[in-house]
Amino acid sequence: MEIVVPAGRMVRWVANFEEQHGSTELAIADGALTGAAADGSTFAARLPFEAAYDGPADVEVFAGRVAPPEDWGVLLVRKGGFAIARLSGSTMTGSKTGQRHVQGRTKAGGQSQQRFARRRDNQARQAYEAAADHAARILAGLRGPVVVGGDRTAVDEVLADPRLRGVATVGPWLAVPDPRRGVLEQAVADACAVRVDVHNAGD
Repeated sequence: MEIVVPAGRMVRWVANFEEQHGSTELAIADGALTGAAADGSTFAARLPFEAAYDGPADVEVFAGRVAPPEDWGVLLVRKGGFAIARLSGSTMTGSKTGQRHVQGRTKAGGQSQQRFARRRDNQARQAYEAAADHAARILAGLRGPVVVGGDRTAVDEVLADPRLRGVATVGPWLAVPDPRRGVLEQAVADACAVRVDVHNAGD
């Protein structure tokens, strides 16, 4: 299973892992800090923004390497809305959230169903165009990466806008509900956190 661990909790997390699973040997493999416990449980911790870790097998040093870029962004899009943020390190320098009503599916058949489908598609397209307009404005001249999430089709539609051609996206993919301000703030925190893939012995 994969879990999200803020940098400030990483040292404590490894200590708790060792308490639960026994003496743990740390190593570096494939750009990640790995741990192998006495009971056979393992973990692999990766830096955010797809950065490779090449330091010593030391969790304090690893945690100290967790730092957001100087200029980066977050783009979240679903049919029900969007949220965009530009950040300098951990400081949000620009943002916009928006909600759009997109017609739900109907159980009616025939022409009525086709009419609803066309209306729903038009509403979704208008929502994506609005998201692209704000993204182009907020992320103009961005030097760093953008972390994306929401609905993959919706995100692809927005990023297809020619004004966003230069945007470089990085993982992890953020699975979020319809974006609101609180969802955006949590997404920013998750984008900056360590991703830890844990395999417990016996699972």
